[in-house]
Amino acid sequence: MRVFSLRIICLLLVAAGSSLVSAGQKPNILFIAIDDLNDWVGCLGGHPQAKTPNIDALAARGVNFTNAHCQAPICNCSRVSMLLGKLPSTTGMYFLAPDFRKADRTKDEETVFQFFRRHGYYASTRGKVFHGQDPASFDHIEPVSGWRQDKTRLAKKWRKANALWDWGQVNIPDEEQVDYKTAQWAADKLPTLASQEKPFFLAVGFSLPHVPIYASKKWCDLHPLDGIQLPATLATDRDDLSEYSRQLTINPTAPRQEWMVENDEWKPAVQAYLASSSFVDSLIGTMLDSLHKSGAADRTIVVLWSDHGFHLGEKLRWAKRSLWEESTRVPLIFAGPGIPGGTCSRAVGLIDVFPTLAEHCGLPDKSDLEGRSLSPLLKDPTQRWERPALTTFGPNNHAVRTDHWRYIRYSDGSEELYDHRTDPDEWNNVASDPQHVALIASLKAWLPTTNVPPLPGSRGADSPLYSDSRQGREK
Repeated sequence: MRVFSLRIICLLLVAAGSSLVSAGQKPNILFIAIDDLNDWVGCLGGHPQAKTPNIDALAARGVNFTNAHCQAPICNCSRVSMLLGKLPSTTGMYFLAPDFRKADRTKDEETVFQFFRRHGYYASTRGKVFHGQDPASFDHIEPVSGWRQDKTRLAKKWRKANALWDWGQVNIPDEEQVDYKTAQWAADKLPTLASQEKPFFLAVGFSLPHVPIYASKKWCDLHPLDGIQLPATLATDRDDLSEYSRQLTINPTAPRQEWMVENDEWKPAVQAYLASSSFVDSLIGTMLDSLHKSGAADRTIVVLWSDHGFHLGEKLRWAKRSLWEESTRVPLIFAGPGIPGGTCSRAVGLIDVFPTLAEHCGLPDKSDLEGRSLSPLLKDPTQRWERPALTTFGPNNHAVRTDHWRYIRYSDGSEELYDHRTDPDEWNNVASDPQHVALIASLKAWLPTTNVPPLPGSRGADSPLYSDSRQGREK
């Protein structure tokens, strides 16, 4: 009976979406960004102990893209790519700097928010959506407030200069933390936005589970330390990789896997990540409850996404900054009117969100976007999809992800190839196998033909993209 009722609700939402557009009434958009959330989400199955019931419920009533990938494994360039609808190899935005509004090549680009405002939407935001803020994109930007980090570290053995790298249980009440205040602001704002004449585009960004990875006792107790399951690793994992690949994927500010193991910090860090993700999930539930109570849920599209993944020991690495699965795979969920629901395993990218929203809301085509509308997959998540997802980490380093394969080509010419049907952990690089010559040629055809050099002011000097001084010195 519950299944039958759910199908009826989905059909009603589809009908509502069609009637909204046909009647010239544009749907609202609730746009939820989560910083550094990888596939450790219940509906993605990335970790067996992930507890994210609100995200899972959203996925159950919408389309859950289980093979979605970022276009760059670093915050700034990933968000710029998604929100401008342009590849990093086109914009030259590869690293944490510069601000896209300060670069000649991108300073006048129209963001997704500007595009929707130009077509009658009211846009408001709070939290981390851009890597910084862009006043040109919004009618209103709510200042962020609340606790994020103290000077005293919890992971006291980790004494590196970058204070962001910390993790553990904090005694700060949830209500005082920045993400809680952001979610509460959005929940309070939604009824007002729902009652106004203009359709709204509300963008809400959460800071967790980005480092420092903190959670209060309530959420840590949900993931007891002594029962934490650690990601699978292989001691010889990197033996079949090029020296360039091994050096490129070192995050100079992050701890090494060997250090985490030797200092018994692996489990506490995994616990903190799972706990903080559950905390953020609860905040998403707060907003979705408010949306439902506002009466606007049946005319609001909810888009939930993360800017990139995050290694917690997988591939013997920590943080992002790689072209491997755990760094590129992200949650991506669309739910709302005109979206019947389902699970989609086709390889898609965050760059596809901009054109998807534009088409689904009945807005004019924006011809300069490099993504592709996912509207056909929103209608039928199982239909064929020929285009793979492309991720770039610095100029001339690219990964191509299809339904089953990941192909990586680095600027030095070295390659990696993984078959996810038999090797989901990407432990066995089969790029040198002669039987895959034709496959590699077909995947290589998807690589960008133009690779714009980094914009002036890019902060990437700590990588072998800019210096060979680190070669052979991994620690």
